[in-house]
Amino acid sequence: MSNAPHDELAPDAAALATELRGLVGKLRRRLREQSNDGDLTQSQLATLIRLEKDGPATASGLARAEGMRPQSMSAVIAPLVAAKLLVGAPDPSDGRQTLFAITDACRQWILEGRAARQDWLTRAVQTNLNPAERAQVAEAVALLKRLVGEGQPPTSSAQDSQP
Repeated sequence: MSNAPHDELAPDAAALATELRGLVGKLRRRLREQSNDGDLTQSQLATLIRLEKDGPATASGLARAEGMRPQSMSAVIAPLVAAKLLVGAPDPSDGRQTLFAITDACRQWILEGRAARQDWLTRAVQTNLNPAERAQVAEAVALLKRLVGEGQPPTSSAQDSQP
């Protein structure tokens, strides 16, 4: 995040950022359509994915990780337990707390949803883009990774050749 005032930003960068943000939103919606999320809220989905990636956690630990109050997390967890997507067990290190974990059925559901989204995107890339366009998208992905801090910074000679 830059400390520069908004009016000092390049107009082309601002326009590109607006277009990119809109496109990312559309892509997320299309990917979400490919999996059966049922009636789950975004908070519930985020909680399930966090538990799938990080393993069992207490309600207070999940609340901290998701940036919400423990009481709010309890309201997120209760329907997931009722739907048999989560199970709770006493925390071995603190019997007063409950460790929540996803069920095997939930893990399977998450994997199936992930596979459906991957399949849709793979088919969309293959069907809608020719090999040259796929190469362009690969280059754009590398740039987007750099944009979010996951890619390699450009070499100084590459920066010097930029207009």
